[in-house]
Amino acid sequence: MAEYRRTSFFPKRTSKVANIVTRGLQPPQIAAGLTVPAVDRSGNPKLDKEGKPMLVAKYTGLHALRHFYASGLINPKEAGGKDIKTVQALMGHSSIVMTADTYGHLLPSTNDQEALAAAEKALLGA
Repeated sequence: MAEYRRTSFFPKRTSKVANIVTRGLQPPQIAAGLTVPAVDRSGNPKLDKEGKPMLVAKYTGLHALRHFYASGLINPKEAGGKDIKTVQALMGHSSIVMTADTYGHLLPSTNDQEALAAAEKALLGA
């Protein structure tokens, strides 16, 4: 019986993968303020020369790129966004519920205030 061997698309933290993460993924996060305090091995915050806490990117792995891709898919339709069912299929989720639970906060909301005000005016004549 052949031994099962888990393989990954990306090898374990090679220099190319490390460059993608440290040079391509982390700087935009830091610029956008998606940071957490850096801590040492004992869990104490690292401080810079001025005594301020050092900050590092919040998302440090390649899985963050998957979320970035999904968030781009969920743009408004005018900007080329996809509906939630298409996002589910493209992300490979087993159910639309999983997609909605994970990315629902990014879905564009509709503001019906203008439509409600027009309906109120038409109904009440005010």
